[in-house]
Amino acid sequence: MMLYGIILFLVEFVRGAFLVSFLPTYAVKALGFSVTAVGWAVSIHYITDTLIKCFAGYLLDRFPLRFIVPLGLAVSMGGLWLMYSVHSLWLLIAASALFGIGLSPIWLVCLSKVRPEHRAEHMGMLYTCWLAGLGSGPIVLNFIMDKSYSLSFWIMLVLWGIGLALSLLITNTKLSAPEPIPLQQQIAMLWERLRSMKKLVPGMTLQTMAAGMLVPVLPGFTTNYLGFNYSQYSYLLIAGGLLTVGALIPMGRLSDRFGKKWFLVLGFAAFALTLFSLTLAFHLWVAMLLAAVLGISYAAVLPAWNALIAHYVPKNHEGMGWGLFSSVEGIGVIIGPVLGGWIADTFSESMTVLASAVLLGAIAVYYFLSPPESSASQAAVEH
Repeated sequence: MMLYGIILFLVEFVRGAFLVSFLPTYAVKALGFSVTAVGWAVSIHYITDTLIKCFAGYLLDRFPLRFIVPLGLAVSMGGLWLMYSVHSLWLLIAASALFGIGLSPIWLVCLSKVRPEHRAEHMGMLYTCWLAGLGSGPIVLNFIMDKSYSLSFWIMLVLWGIGLALSLLITNTKLSAPEPIPLQQQIAMLWERLRSMKKLVPGMTLQTMAAGMLVPVLPGFTTNYLGFNYSQYSYLLIAGGLLTVGALIPMGRLSDRFGKKWFLVLGFAAFALTLFSLTLAFHLWVAMLLAAVLGISYAAVLPAWNALIAHYVPKNHEGMGWGLFSSVEGIGVIIGPVLGGWIADTFSESMTVLASAVLLGAIAVYYFLSPPESSASQAAVEH
């Protein structure tokens, strides 16, 4: 399992570094693309990733794991290489699409290697590797980008190459697999779940849309609007990340004790107010303090949110259920970067941050007026 965790860490490290830090900066400042173009590239990446998830399981059932995973990572590596020197929008979008291909197979393979008797331990390790890679990638790369774009790119390419080389060592044995059910039954089951969780669907899409809006603009907002360099941007990410990790468990316990509604309402409201305040934070220590508050706000929302969603996951079909909910949330991830980039180009990067804050504030108001816990409790009773 350690081998798969290392591969997952490497590819998520590169993906986080590229999408959050390198692409929004390099494409705009070095290649001359608009922020809207960057938004399209990020969205296309996630569209490809989502589509591949639909077919990756089919391919992995019919071809050797040792063939599918390295092939996917090699295609993604080609997309990464191509994006370093593209000079047209369509080539940028094509390269971004290629880059999104190789991530879904490695995730599915990691899940297939989980031993049923050690499920909690192995899943905990995989999610730790995922979060550690996705979070540390942008932080590390920002320090390097202050020195050189070229060095930053080659570090990402080498790390991806190491992940590709390690993928050649995986075995074709699957230790666990979901219980197969007919496609028609899957569709009926998932449609029934979506109907019963209609109070949560707006939050599922709007919160990911608000977050996606920030992806193509945050580096530019931090450097152009607030006047910080990339290393200082990393300090903000560190402050937010550390507080998120440190507050997740305490916030989860408190939400179990006092109820999910107020953690959603107050968490989203604090997120919105803090993002608004960030547009006025021109001193590093103020921005770091606000980033820490953002981290705590996210930690307040995440456990309560996942606990509510878990009520709707079909028993014995957890992978299928979480996959559906991730796809619904993915709608916001796909729309958000394009919308955020367009707002930045049409108005300003700070306006994108404010628009994201408005969306998060709207979610807080919605769940204050329409608490989601009642429907989740009913779903738990029924299923």
